[in-house]
Amino acid sequence: MRIDKWLWAARFFKTRSLAQQAVAGARVQLNGDRTKPAHEVKAGDTVIVRVGDWRWEVRVKALSDRRGPAEEARKLYDETAESRAERERVSDLRRWGAEPAAQLKGRPTKRDRRRIEQFEGED
Repeated sequence: MRIDKWLWAARFFKTRSLAQQAVAGARVQLNGDRTKPAHEVKAGDTVIVRVGDWRWEVRVKALSDRRGPAEEARKLYDETAESRAERERVSDLRRWGAEPAAQLKGRPTKRDRRRIEQFEGED
């Protein structure tokens, strides 16, 4: 089975074309090496998938030609313990470590500018 089709069936990507682009863009590794979208994947292979900030390292358990519910998709692979722990750590960092400038949108208002000038003038 093609790796891009398996990634789509395992619900790592929403469409097959997104899976193909990820494989071609080196965001997917098969057994530690770069691969092409048409490369064959078989049970027992190790696949590393990066989507945005998330990274999965999974071992292929089964193959499926169709994209089913999430419960069926999870049966197609086993995630390694290290990968799961790292994803949980990154998730906690994102949840509890808010970006300080995330609330700032666009240019400062007149009120913001006056506060900045008042703050800078306190020296």
